[in-house]
Amino acid sequence: MRLALSSAFLLLSFLGTVTAQNIQENTREAPVLEQATLQEVVAYAVKNQPVIQQSLIDEQITANQVRSKLADWYPQIGFNYNLQHNFIVQTSIIAGNPVKLGVNNVSSAQFTLSQQIFNRDVLLANRTKGDVLFAASQNTSANKTDLAVNVSKAFYDVLATTQQISVADEDIVRLERSLKDAQNQYKSGLADKIDFKRATISLNNTRANKKSNEQILKAKLEYLKSLMGYPLDKPLKISYDTLQMEREIALDTLQNLDLNTRIEYQILGTQKKLAEANLQYNKWSYLPNLSLNGAYNLNFQNNQFTDLYNKNYPNSFGLLTLSLPIYQGGKRKANTKQAEWQLKRLDWDIKGLQNSASSEYAAALAGYKGNLTNLLAQKENVELAREVYDVIQLQYKSGIKTYLEVVTSETDLRLARINYYNALYQVLASKIDVQRALGQINYQ
Repeated sequence: MRLALSSAFLLLSFLGTVTAQNIQENTREAPVLEQATLQEVVAYAVKNQPVIQQSLIDEQITANQVRSKLADWYPQIGFNYNLQHNFIVQTSIIAGNPVKLGVNNVSSAQFTLSQQIFNRDVLLANRTKGDVLFAASQNTSANKTDLAVNVSKAFYDVLATTQQISVADEDIVRLERSLKDAQNQYKSGLADKIDFKRATISLNNTRANKKSNEQILKAKLEYLKSLMGYPLDKPLKISYDTLQMEREIALDTLQNLDLNTRIEYQILGTQKKLAEANLQYNKWSYLPNLSLNGAYNLNFQNNQFTDLYNKNYPNSFGLLTLSLPIYQGGKRKANTKQAEWQLKRLDWDIKGLQNSASSEYAAALAGYKGNLTNLLAQKENVELAREVYDVIQLQYKSGIKTYLEVVTSETDLRLARINYYNALYQVLASKIDVQRALGQINYQ
């Protein structure tokens, strides 16, 4: 008894230590990114996002559920022990004489062995274990794919706002210089107060717009952090190369849609296999269950407790059990029909996915082409707006143009640059939609 208690104490101590280590590892704070590129942000999210971690845990839960079901195939060995004291031994009348049936003290120990020979529940678990595990991994892949798409779009959204702030910084420097020029011309008598007041208005509006975008950027960064599973109290520095992004906008628009590459289609294919197995399982309900059982019993009986275990009266048996429900009120037929309808419904789910995937791809491709056309137009507008601004600025300094025309050209240049960056990130985001529709964003 002391040895058993000591062993149990050591085992509990070991399990407690292992559990504490696992909890510490699971709750350990995620690392911080120094310079977060798009690839690093997506990889970080796939590794640290709680939804993905939950999906991985679900895989482990499913794997253990399968092991639990398959354990019924193995021999089941059991042990039972009883100790009974009869305060009053039962008495029966035999041939007119009272006879005590039994003794004061009874103890028994039983070893049992059972083996399933045919059982449809265990057979189903054995046949579908691969598909069940694969379905769990496919669910993780689908979550990773959705996360990668959402994180990429959030990343581009942050970049768009960051570029607007950068444009505002450059505009503020230029407007401050223009304001100084307008003030000098006013002091020299070459212009009235209207010019530098307009310059002041433009400068104030640009500063206010920058301040507003800075607050919006904070919210967008927090949203990106939440998608990534990033520590909310740690800074996230986005790293990007605009020229590299411009080179990445190209996409082959002549690709054909192949549903086999879509994770949703693969999941439906696995669900159909499981539905077919479920149909077969219900058809097996007409087959009998067959099992083998055996037991060896130790029986000790004595009126004196101290002599209870001096004499054993053992017995043992072997049992082959065949069970077959003959009539269940139509339950088996109804379950089989239900499984058939579920299988037919999955066929329609697959048909619906084919239709929706085709329209999704067409919409994503149209969005990409439209955004690409807009990007090319905005790129040309930036060059034209910059050229117009430079010319009008020189003409204003020469007294040919009014300051109102300078303000107008500055506004055109600022809007052209903002529209260009917005168009760039819209193209990249729509490219992701096309790749998603084609099934090219996959995490197996």
